[in-house]
Amino acid sequence: MTETQARPPKSPSSPPAGSGSALDRFFDLSGRGTTVARELRGGITTFVAMAYLVVLIPLIIGDAKDVTGAKLDPAQLTTMVALSAGLTTILMGVVGNAPLAMAAGLGVTPIVVFQAAPHMTWPQAMGLVVLEGVIIVLFALTGIRTLIMDAIPLAIKQAIGVGIGAFIALIGLVDAGFVGHHETASTAVGLGVFGKLAGWPVAVFCAGLVLMLVLFIRRVPGAMLISIVATTVLAIVIDKVATVNPKLWGPVEPKVPDKIIATPDFGLMFKVDLFGGFERAGVVTASVVLFTLVLSGFFDAMGTILGVGEEAGMLDEKGKLPGLNKILTVDGFGAIVGGGINGSANTAVVESAAGVAEGARTGLASVFTGVLLTALIFLTPLAGVIPIGAAAPALVIVGALMMSHARKIDWEDLEVAIPAFLVIVLMPFTYSITNGVAAGVLAFTLLKIAKGKFAEIHWLNYVLSVVFVAYFALHPIEEALGIK
Repeated sequence: MTETQARPPKSPSSPPAGSGSALDRFFDLSGRGTTVARELRGGITTFVAMAYLVVLIPLIIGDAKDVTGAKLDPAQLTTMVALSAGLTTILMGVVGNAPLAMAAGLGVTPIVVFQAAPHMTWPQAMGLVVLEGVIIVLFALTGIRTLIMDAIPLAIKQAIGVGIGAFIALIGLVDAGFVGHHETASTAVGLGVFGKLAGWPVAVFCAGLVLMLVLFIRRVPGAMLISIVATTVLAIVIDKVATVNPKLWGPVEPKVPDKIIATPDFGLMFKVDLFGGFERAGVVTASVVLFTLVLSGFFDAMGTILGVGEEAGMLDEKGKLPGLNKILTVDGFGAIVGGGINGSANTAVVESAAGVAEGARTGLASVFTGVLLTALIFLTPLAGVIPIGAAAPALVIVGALMMSHARKIDWEDLEVAIPAFLVIVLMPFTYSITNGVAAGVLAFTLLKIAKGKFAEIHWLNYVLSVVFVAYFALHPIEEALGIK
């Protein structure tokens, strides 16, 4: 599948409808070659592709206990996750004017659950999330975060988009059950789960992937959205007439809900203890957790923003993103909001690329996505209708499109090719954007030093390299400090 075959045109042949309107002027629709209809389609597609997070994140958090053995109520968590995602996504659209959706991050949430909660109470753990957001906002407002992003070598930035493409494609394949753990420990992953493609959910994914590919290649407007809706209907029918193990569907079983409207539960709102974690867990332990949160939130978002921004055609020839500081500030504020209302740390999500592939180019698409996410606090039963297998094909196709950025990397120059390669493979192999960025920067700095090309290394890359060494050595450091 080549770029010219699969990718929809980035700018229309004639001026967008509605040119000169208030929306056009505010979001620069004409300047970015888009229309209100295209932004609406892209916004809805992003929403559908990421709606599973509103169900999945509460399940991850709600299944864990804090140091006292307490659990958070899943219904309350769902309300908080949907509300914080919706509000911060709208803010990203209005302030950042970028087609980036915000939600509790799958990279940061496990840190809250598995590193913070075992040492402190939930309010104290969420307090660290708020502090993470404050630190990231300060980095953005002072220009430090922009400086760091600009210091990242161009080849690494180009590789980030490719790596994220591979990462989200793997997420789609794993979530659909098409790729999973192998039967033998010597093989990390294989076809299907434990070597078998089993169950109707995998068949639903395959049907959705074929339909989406056909519609997308034929340039049918709304191809991804049409496929996701059609595949969801198919899944509902199959679940009704066939005997399907509910666990095979993942966190969302495709059932017609008994009711559509639900009363939101705001019981967790603002139940946060900002500094209690340092007293409960100790300054060293809490600081290590906070360091991990900041690093993961910082570079996960950086990778997503650069990757999706390049896919949307927003980056200039030097790999810089206009209006970056506003986008980064909103992203940091998302963590403050998420932690403040117990919805975990919000960050820009890679599923935004699905909306970009459908034509989203401005913050108007994010406003549409945010409104739909906010509405889920009243429509939470609907969030439990779309199975991951129906949305997963969009992630696979978007991943394929983002791989095209690999052509921009100079593969003949090993000083940039090897770091770029590490970025690309480690993101999916370790399930972490941060790990990929860290390995790429370290390798780039090391190879340039080995060649004596010190003038080609931005001084911040030395600092980042030291930070990333500490990041990779975090476990032995914790052991040395007596942190269990």
